[in-house]
Amino acid sequence: MRFSLKPQEGAFYAFFTEAAGNIKRGVTILSELGDDKPDFQSISERLVDVEHDNDQLTHRLFNKINSTFVTPMDRNDMHELAGKLDDVLDHVEAAANLVYLYGLSELPAIPREMIEQITVLDSQADLLAEYMPKLKGLNSSMKEFWVECNRLENDGDRAYRMLLVRLYSGEYETLTVMKLKEVADELEAACDSFEHVSNVIEAVYVKES
Repeated sequence: MRFSLKPQEGAFYAFFTEAAGNIKRGVTILSELGDDKPDFQSISERLVDVEHDNDQLTHRLFNKINSTFVTPMDRNDMHELAGKLDDVLDHVEAAANLVYLYGLSELPAIPREMIEQITVLDSQADLLAEYMPKLKGLNSSMKEFWVECNRLENDGDRAYRMLLVRLYSGEYETLTVMKLKEVADELEAACDSFEHVSNVIEAVYVKES
């Protein structure tokens, strides 16, 4: 493998910013589940495409890390950050895919609390898209990112718990409860993955400061 000795900072940070853009694109598609008449198949298929695009981006980033002699951040930190970003889209895509495959489109509507989970994810994606371009230099404003990301993750936890209360209230048939619970778990995992991204960034900030 040939190593590059030229400065590569801009290229690395551009990768992370592009990944944040992919995540925002994916969550925006997921948010269509809250529409009056969502096209469940289209939502699932488009998210598969976005997730595939991000997998390719992550693969290119790993190749660039491994072929660059001097990197702007610790190699392990960059690998971990790229992996956590990829996790977000994995869970978002899985949630939409399960809604479609399980035939949850037959329900009168997606539970309100599940839409609240998706609303939190949308806010987290906006936050990530805003702050990822500021990753270079790790200025003090990045602290606002992980503080707000933690607050949003707590909002997501509350929406998840309230959804569980509704699912176990007897409103839905047992099989439907199981299906909705799997979708909710993927949405909760996506919410947690956003916080994992912020934890990596906070750790890098502490290390570099």
